[in-house]
Amino acid sequence: MGGQPELREDVAHEGPCLIDGCDTLPKLFLARCREMGERTAHREKALGIWRSHSWAAFHDAARAIGMGLVDLGLMRGEVVAILSEDRKEWIYADLGIQCVGGIVTGIYPTDSARQVEHLLRHSGSRFVFVENDEQLDKVLEIRDRVPALQMCVVFDRDGLHGFTDDRVMFLDALSERGRAAHDREPERFALSVAESHPDDTAILIYTSGTTGEPKGAMISHENIVFSASSVLQAVPVDEGDEQICFLPLCHVLERLISVFTPIAAKSVVNFAESMETVFDNLREVSPASFTAVPRVWEKVQAHVSIRASEAGPLGRWAYARALACGMARASFLMEGRRVPPGLEARFRLWDWLVLANLRRMIGFDRARHVSTGAAPIAPDLVRWYWAIGLVMVEGYGQTESSGVLSVNRRSCNRTGSVGLPAPGVRLAIAADGEVLAKGPLVFQGYWNDPESTAKTIRDGWLHTGDLGRIDEDGFLWITGRARDIIITAGGKNIAPAAIENQLKCSHYICDAIVIGDRRRYLTALVLIDREAVEGFAQKKRVPFSDFASLCAADPVQALISGEVAAANTRFSRVEQVKDFRLIDRQLTATDDEMTATMKLRRGFVERNHKALIDDMYRTTGNTP
Repeated sequence: MGGQPELREDVAHEGPCLIDGCDTLPKLFLARCREMGERTAHREKALGIWRSHSWAAFHDAARAIGMGLVDLGLMRGEVVAILSEDRKEWIYADLGIQCVGGIVTGIYPTDSARQVEHLLRHSGSRFVFVENDEQLDKVLEIRDRVPALQMCVVFDRDGLHGFTDDRVMFLDALSERGRAAHDREPERFALSVAESHPDDTAILIYTSGTTGEPKGAMISHENIVFSASSVLQAVPVDEGDEQICFLPLCHVLERLISVFTPIAAKSVVNFAESMETVFDNLREVSPASFTAVPRVWEKVQAHVSIRASEAGPLGRWAYARALACGMARASFLMEGRRVPPGLEARFRLWDWLVLANLRRMIGFDRARHVSTGAAPIAPDLVRWYWAIGLVMVEGYGQTESSGVLSVNRRSCNRTGSVGLPAPGVRLAIAADGEVLAKGPLVFQGYWNDPESTAKTIRDGWLHTGDLGRIDEDGFLWITGRARDIIITAGGKNIAPAAIENQLKCSHYICDAIVIGDRRRYLTALVLIDREAVEGFAQKKRVPFSDFASLCAADPVQALISGEVAAANTRFSRVEQVKDFRLIDRQLTATDDEMTATMKLRRGFVERNHKALIDDMYRTTGNTP
């Protein structure tokens, strides 16, 4: 194992941030490939077997793609789009494009053809990479309405044998063209890398578009290098550490932790086969570190709870005793207090008997660091992970901050907060409670949108749109999203996030949206956890035929009513949920109501389920 990469950040910001002497990601990538050679950079499954791919192969593939695009006419500063699930070719294209001076933008594979059209038109992309025939169909459907688009490059030939089109080529053909270009000009790729500058725009990350059309956040090489260095100073990753890539690489968090920091740290990235298999892949890889969104952590905890409830009497008793001991120990650790020797001894026993096997079952037996981000998480859920022996820390960031602003550390943690500012970041709270940030990780602005840029960056400060406070020790606490604040008919200001997080503490509830703006009281739309509720229904012999009938069943309604009542005990009377309705269809990232990182889009949910909301207020005779 090698040591940590040399990280330096000029405190006065008079010079660029450097990682091992490199001030841009392409320079660092080239240095890593030369240093690491045939050592493993990443793994991917083929025919059910994990296959290793070296840094040298990473370099050669990226160079072939980059040089192929240059041969097709790609100019420095032009945008190239990638429309694909996570896979090694995604990052080959990503680094290849950046190394020759292009700007990379990702498109979620769940996006519709209409959304693909908007993003290609807005970014001005002349080239787009697509994964397969399904994604190619979207491009073929809209390409006549995107006049700038010249060439579509397809990763997989499956289902497309014999297909020909003058404006479509396959990755192997592009790579062959790039290798021939390299043979003609063997120094050009390295020279292009050397020309990269910290101020160059490296990537466009499009926002989720919950309040309008998506905006393209311009993130520079300085932003990337600074963010990667800040993360590694706060959360060290060792050379050779195993990681899993499973969230969409279009998202800034996954890009940071599965592309940028592994290049800096020389860690090994394993590509999950799909979102459906990620838990199986976790057990197979047993990563040293793992970062996920709250919904994933909720599903892991729900899975364990279901397994425990299905165990025999002795198993249920042992799990309950082990968890109670872990919770007692976690209370000391999370408050920075010394664990009493007797309690620590009992925990070691229960860890040996129960908890170590539990961690092995979920794939965290080798995990040194687990973290959560991208959305608020319930403190009780964090406490559960500490109780089973996993030190979970929460961080905070957004697309416009290149992925990170603050983070808790193992040795300096305050559960419920989102941690201390990342190294080199300044945080402040505006008079209206908005969180402001300043530092080299603040993005350059929105692509072709100076008006929105001017609203978001003022006097050098990033206006995050989040509300929060900074305590006496410097920890940041997020209290809600400014645009989500509910003002009741009685004039009470309520941040719904805390209530929604408490509802999600129930392993029967996977998400919730609290309603009540300009109304006399609060209600909620609830999305149940299908696996957990089906287990309850089967155990109670509740008949159901599909998801809708499961939601409509009286015992299920009573179950969720009890969970809502339990959550209400944590809040004042005006903050309590007086009524609820279940969303009786499963939502996925292909639905308007949900983002690709499994967060509900409040505006879409309220519009699409207006009838349910109206019914909650009509049936009680208290319409606003």
